Amino acid sequence: MTIGFLQSLLRHPGTRSSLHKSFVANRFLSISLPYDSQESNSVAPVSEIVNELSRVLSDYRNPHHDIESALVPFVSKISTDVVEQVLKRCSNLGFSAHRFFLWAQGIPGFRHSEESYRIVVDILGRSGQFAFLWDFLMELKKSGSCEVKRDIFWVVFRVYSRANMPGDAVRAFNKMTDFGIPPCLDDLDQLLFSLCKRKHVKDAQEFFDRVKGTELCPNMKTYSILIRGWGDIGESARAQELFDEMLEKGVIVDLLALNSLMNALCRGGKVDEAYKLFRGLRNMGFEPDAYSYSIFVHSYCDANDLHSAFRVLDSMGRYKLIPNVFTYNRIIKTLCRNQKIDEAYKLLLEMINNGSKPDTWSYNTILATHCDHNEVNRALKLMSKMELDGCHPDRHTYNMVLKMLIRIGRFDKVEEIWNTMEDHGFYPPVSTYAVMVHGLCRKRSKLELACKFFETMIDEGIPPYTSTCELLRNKLIGSGFAEQVDILADKMGRSTSKSIQEASNVMKYSSRAPRISSRNEDEYPSQSDD
Repeated sequence: MTIGFLQSLLRHPGTRSSLHKSFVANRFLSISLPYDSQESNSVAPVSEIVNELSRVLSDYRNPHHDIESALVPFVSKISTDVVEQVLKRCSNLGFSAHRFFLWAQGIPGFRHSEESYRIVVDILGRSGQFAFLWDFLMELKKSGSCEVKRDIFWVVFRVYSRANMPGDAVRAFNKMTDFGIPPCLDDLDQLLFSLCKRKHVKDAQEFFDRVKGTELCPNMKTYSILIRGWGDIGESARAQELFDEMLEKGVIVDLLALNSLMNALCRGGKVDEAYKLFRGLRNMGFEPDAYSYSIFVHSYCDANDLHSAFRVLDSMGRYKLIPNVFTYNRIIKTLCRNQKIDEAYKLLLEMINNGSKPDTWSYNTILATHCDHNEVNRALKLMSKMELDGCHPDRHTYNMVLKMLIRIGRFDKVEEIWNTMEDHGFYPPVSTYAVMVHGLCRKRSKLELACKFFETMIDEGIPPYTSTCELLRNKLIGSGFAEQVDILADKMGRSTSKSIQEASNVMKYSSRAPRISSRNEDEYPSQSDD
């Protein structure tokens, strides 16, 4: 296949079908059709409507885009289920997702579910649009379209904590009264948990110290949250102080509090003290649960002491306690780190036999080792096993395997996997396209194929990473095909996606071009990633 044919392909999109039959699945041609061009005598499935709406939200993501006009053809297709799915799918598109929500709200006879309101609050927080978030809550209060309940504020606590704005999370707690919600102990626990989960333990402790003398009387759960929080950042001494304070105040201690203290001691490197406490549990009238044991499994895995970790597993077996998937995954990771792959597979089988269903992380951990060692057959066999076990591959699964196959030149398998993705319910996102383009650009004679995947990504309305545009542009220019850069840039400029139109400047090497990236962009340029 010559670069001249690629030039013809890009100039005349109608000739793409022959290429798509051989490598890129034909599904792209049908998905790119406008929704109202589908057969009118059939009802589109919800998944198809969600895909189409998600595409619109992606195409019209900037404030100046006329998203409302683009959504008009979907009025008759809107339902609460569709709206929820679109909002979840487009949680990274804060502005357009919010506008979509408001547009749907204006459809006569339509009413959002309470879950949709919570999702929007989360989306606005995730995208850092906190002013819009509070305007949204104030409008709910004013209009009464949805009662602002405690659980919505719990979402607010989480988004502020995630954004490393602990002070604002505390202020949100204090604002609850403005919405007619007097804060209760459950609200305090939710706030402290959200803060501690994001390592804002000092802020959580300071607020706890301010309110513990008020009508909010902390209980065992409240203390346990903070004890675990201090333990998670390695401050076992502070955790012990809180535990002692709890005893002094006469707060009833249960297994949850003791587990939190043991976890804190182990995280602080005081495993012997934690084990001494563990051995005394039964004398105190407490029967250790699976979590009590898992604390030591994780601690021994951190120390790369597999013998001790398995000894704890054996003890759990004697008491008929089954580890959860997170505990199993921790051991699998340690086994793989020590190149004990056969033992990892045995543990995977044990999980299944014990009824602790492996998750994608369980398989991906082993798969990563196979991919690192270019073990094609074992990697593909494991992917098949995932499917048989009812665990669907995710983007990390596909990205790892595709990188390996491109790296060693197994393009027959690349084609096979790519063309069956849709059958497995996986639609390649920008990261997977980046894996293909970056990997193929580094292979001799595969530059044209890299261009084809880049073109398909543009046809799908998926804005490419800036690094992907830069790499492909530089490779084309360096190989003497500067004209192809202009052709691609022109194609991007004619895209229905405003973001892709703006990214065309990157392809033209404009210093004024916006940088299009994601939190995971750095994950993909290198073939040794994942």
